[in-house]
Amino acid sequence: MAKIVECIPNFSVARDRVVLYELQAAAKSVPGVTLLDCAPDDSHNRTVLTLVGDPEGIKAVAVKLARFAAEKIDLTKHSGEHPRMGAMDVCPFVPLKGVTMEECVEISKEVGAAISSEAGIPVFLYEDSAASEGRRNLAAIRKGEFEGMAEKMTQPQWQPDFGGARPHPTAGVVAVGARMPLVAFNVNLSTSDINIANSIAKVVRGSSGGFKYCKAIGVMLEDRNIAQVSMNMVNYEGTPIYRVVEAIRAEARRYGVSVAGTELIGLAPAKALVDCAEYYLQIEKFDYAKQVLENHILGN
Repeated sequence: MAKIVECIPNFSVARDRVVLYELQAAAKSVPGVTLLDCAPDDSHNRTVLTLVGDPEGIKAVAVKLARFAAEKIDLTKHSGEHPRMGAMDVCPFVPLKGVTMEECVEISKEVGAAISSEAGIPVFLYEDSAASEGRRNLAAIRKGEFEGMAEKMTQPQWQPDFGGARPHPTAGVVAVGARMPLVAFNVNLSTSDINIANSIAKVVRGSSGGFKYCKAIGVMLEDRNIAQVSMNMVNYEGTPIYRVVEAIRAEARRYGVSVAGTELIGLAPAKALVDCAEYYLQIEKFDYAKQVLENHILGN
């Protein structure tokens, strides 16, 4: 059985089309790796790549892209709506086929060590790769962002897993880890009031009492003059997308606004979207395994 690993690195660049083109070219240049998707967001000034490949190819492309980010992306000149701490901000590995989570953890550690030595970027391990429970959550590691990272890293509890105790001067730091698939999903609101998006994000995110598997922040899309609830759904079965969307819709009504649209960033497992279709279509006695044509064709 072929081993397939997914890698979804996030980069603090989108508006510079030359760098974005070169980033994609670098991602396509490693044998055994396929670039499935490139999702740039000008408001966030952030790009998410989705790559799949065999373990050796995936390790090689992750390190190559980290070196590229260190050379081409300067966070001292970066601005955007999404929180960030690194040129390559985060680099997760996901087991897809013939690979265990434990193997992805080992891949993340090998990549982290290589990024530190070859790109000169300090690395924090997170999610299933984290050395302690306090480092599992990406938001905890990223708190303070690039501008506050140098001071944060003077604290003993925030020494990186790989690299020195100071961030790279222009590329910051990067979080590397292994995790299960998540869905990056945003809800746009019919308002330019960022305070409304912040309030709704606080209601739905798990860390403040909302949905257990939802991470959410409010951001402002300056180019469209609308506020957004930006989310990572870290377990789409434990917390389905539609459930959070409907909660956001209900909360928005409190402020006299509505859901203007939604965005899927990068790729998502088919079941996460089919579950939404089942809910909104009110399909009775639906069987995902038996009634989705592609499942039979692909042998799922």
